[in-house]
Amino acid sequence: MTSFHTQGLHGYSVKFSPFSPTRLACVACQQYGISGTAALLIFEFDPNFNAPIAVTQTCKWEDGLFDVSWSELDEAVCVTAGGDGGIQVWNITNNVPMLVLREHEKEVYSVDWCHTGDKNLVISGSWDNTVKLWDIGAGLGKSLGSFAGHYGVVYSAVWSPHISGCFASTSADGTARIWDIRKQYMPQHVIPAHETEVLSCDWSKYDDKILITGSVDCSLRVWDLRNTKSCLCQMCGHTYAVRRVRCSPYVAGTVASCSYDFTVRTWDFLKPQGLSPLLETIDHHTEFVYGVDFSTFVPGLVADCGWDETIRLYKPQSLNVLQTL
Repeated sequence: MTSFHTQGLHGYSVKFSPFSPTRLACVACQQYGISGTAALLIFEFDPNFNAPIAVTQTCKWEDGLFDVSWSELDEAVCVTAGGDGGIQVWNITNNVPMLVLREHEKEVYSVDWCHTGDKNLVISGSWDNTVKLWDIGAGLGKSLGSFAGHYGVVYSAVWSPHISGCFASTSADGTARIWDIRKQYMPQHVIPAHETEVLSCDWSKYDDKILITGSVDCSLRVWDLRNTKSCLCQMCGHTYAVRRVRCSPYVAGTVASCSYDFTVRTWDFLKPQGLSPLLETIDHHTEFVYGVDFSTFVPGLVADCGWDETIRLYKPQSLNVLQTL
């Protein structure tokens, strides 16, 4: 394991680069994101942990930054979600954004860059209850459209890795919704995912019909879009809200989640019925854990960040065991 102290900045989101096996982005805020400034931090690291993780670029912003996503077309470009309602597009060779998009009426809490179909597209989820669609390649100052339907804050919006133009969103209204950008005004599915706020979702990398949700009710649920009347599996173990969920790009059924209970947990939702899906509990943080991600280059490598001003890179034992089976 290797770690880095962000020196007064509280981590919100981490993402591995889709181009480089040694690059990582993190957004972190002063004052826990409640007030003050923030920064987009770019790191280089040794996947074998033979050298310390190092910051190669610091891009400062005058408000909070709550999420980050890498471009799928340019290894030097990423987008961030701003507490001022803006979306910042950065070329990491500079410390100022090359484009700022302002259309949301409240904080932007989620951004995701499309990795199937048109790779110029970005979606943003906001506390104004909407998801907006942007064409970054066109350099337009306005969105291509707005997806309204949630009755509460939108906490996450994530493109499907399988189906072009399809994305999922989750909200304080307790639902997950599936959208097709060609049918802007009506969701294709409305899933009554949890009885409380749904803070995160992610798609299985192995099955285009499977979506995982994480909630304030401390649980993760697995949904099959062919039948959303009940979940396929409920994963319980966290003692506070599940802040973010991520599906493994290497092992079908494997999920990582992070929580306000200071832990990261790994799960296998394909375990036979009657066996606990919980694989491992990792408790190396001393505050809320807000971000977690899997490397697509290095099997079993995970990054996370938390409000304890710490970013950690490590290989959970449970994932290394699974990958040798």
